[in-house]
Amino acid sequence: MIQIRHVSKSFGGVKAVDNISFDVNPGEILGFLGPNGAGKSTSMKMITGFLAMDVGEISVCGFDVQTQTRSAQQQIGYLPEGAPCYEDMTTRQFLEFVAEIRGFRKREKARRVESVIENMNLESVWDQRIGTLSKGFKRRVGLGQALLHDPRVLILDEPTDGLDPNQKHHVREMIRGLSQDKIVIISTHILEEVTAVCTRAMIIDDGRVVKDCTPAELEARSRFHGAVTVELGNPAGSRHLFAGLSQVEQVEVDELNSRITLFARHGMSIINQVTNKVHEQQLDVEGIYVERGRLDDVFRSVTRGDT
Repeated sequence: MIQIRHVSKSFGGVKAVDNISFDVNPGEILGFLGPNGAGKSTSMKMITGFLAMDVGEISVCGFDVQTQTRSAQQQIGYLPEGAPCYEDMTTRQFLEFVAEIRGFRKREKARRVESVIENMNLESVWDQRIGTLSKGFKRRVGLGQALLHDPRVLILDEPTDGLDPNQKHHVREMIRGLSQDKIVIISTHILEEVTAVCTRAMIIDDGRVVKDCTPAELEARSRFHGAVTVELGNPAGSRHLFAGLSQVEQVEVDELNSRITLFARHGMSIINQVTNKVHEQQLDVEGIYVERGRLDDVFRSVTRGDT
């Protein structure tokens, strides 16, 4: 596992990470969330040994990051923010270079590079200079180098940034498959990434862990949890119609997205009452569903210190 105990890091007079402690176990996909400057990237760099902590202890698969740095780093596949690569190299040259650094030679080097090329769908840019690649392809090359040595721990900073929807789906499926026998930590500002791939969500604000739970538990903290949203062809005038329902406490209209959200009194279930009203009034409805909760709502609340 990864164990982090009372870790802090300051830059000048600014405390980027403030006394954080947590464990991550094999099979977990931990989503690191937080506003810009919250300490996410700094925390990940300290776990990898790339950045020294001021105080505290970090161990990766039993190896102390400060005193057994090389052994700890051999367990880790790391994709830094921006996926930096040597842009004057071709995709093939770069991956072969990384494989050699990792100690692979001849047939084993070729096997691992070919596997990464296939898994990351890089055949079309095999002999193209990295500096000429699109943002999405650079990200896939960066992911490939992190996977070359089949690490026990994957630390990925914004792994799907710049990818199109199909590429995002492929990477997320790959991460879910890899997590069966690996620890995966993902830093992301894309909230949908957490519900799509993570088994655990951690929100960091001002260098401190302010929430640590499953994505479902995080959604349940949203004021939208259990609310009913109705997507209407024309939401104008519907507020007063639904406000008359006995179990509905509040109604919000989103005219931009043509939807209306109804909040229940004291956690009551209002879906039956709402659907009955829809049928009764023969409203032009395109969709109706019970909200699981909205992560952006919880995120704003938690990082403002409201909960």
